[in-house]
Amino acid sequence: MTTSTFRSGFVAIVGRPNVGKSTLLNRLLGQKIAITSSRPQTTRNRILGIVSSDEGQILLLDTPGIHQGGGKLNRYMVDQAFSACSDVDLTLFVVEATAAPHPEDEALLEKLTSRGVPLYLLLNKVDQIPRETLLPLIEAYASRHNVAEIIPLSALTGEGTDTLVANVLAHLPEGPRYYPEDMVTDLPERFIVAEMIREQVLRQTRDEVPYNVAVAVEEFVEKPERDLVVIRAAVTVGRDSHKGILLGKRGSMVRSIGKAARHQIESFLGCRVFLEIFVKVEKNWTESERLLKEFGYHEKR
Repeated sequence: MTTSTFRSGFVAIVGRPNVGKSTLLNRLLGQKIAITSSRPQTTRNRILGIVSSDEGQILLLDTPGIHQGGGKLNRYMVDQAFSACSDVDLTLFVVEATAAPHPEDEALLEKLTSRGVPLYLLLNKVDQIPRETLLPLIEAYASRHNVAEIIPLSALTGEGTDTLVANVLAHLPEGPRYYPEDMVTDLPERFIVAEMIREQVLRQTRDEVPYNVAVAVEEFVEKPERDLVVIRAAVTVGRDSHKGILLGKRGSMVRSIGKAARHQIESFLGCRVFLEIFVKVEKNWTESERLLKEFGYHEKR
């Protein structure tokens, strides 16, 4: 009697900002652990997502968007993205199918394929384009880059994602089950809760407050006898004017952010949540080594 080979390995999801990397991760996991918004640089850290099946286990590393930009926080995010590609079995490079090949995508593809790690090119957002434009786009990329696979898909609708998972599993080496089958990430609950609050800040303030907002969960108290978790979180901004925007008239904005975040957190934790948010100002925190470390953003040396 023969048994099928169990396959496992690490797979990095990379690409420019806003191409749908975090949406793809959430789709493949079947639940939300990575926040999304229309704002660039929403994802700041490498996020591990675990896709398990009877055939194997895919360990997905979602990364910040690779972009040009100065400052310590920007350098940290780009470093996170490239370092995720160093010791993986496969790289998934995500581009938008809604546009012709972007010069930055072309340059990044050259850089990544030269590293010797097999690369799948994912053409995301195919739900937004006419079908007749897809084949010429595939041919345009295939003629210029030596990639292992080109897979059209939609992270939003799920189209093509089953094909992606099947191809990735077939590519991975024989290996162990690294994590329990019911585990979807190794991130602590506090991290995901903080990210869900930050997501609502980005979504509800739109362009009024820059992306340099940090959230720290300062209290996380479980009260199982009441089916309740009490959470107190600090939102840090870089200017007094941004604090005023986040608070809103008579606290209306911060209440709206808190209400939306609480609904998401309750769904994630599976219990009732009491959420208190307060806002504080730390001038130019994105350039402070001390504060970057406090918020978990450490530049590699």
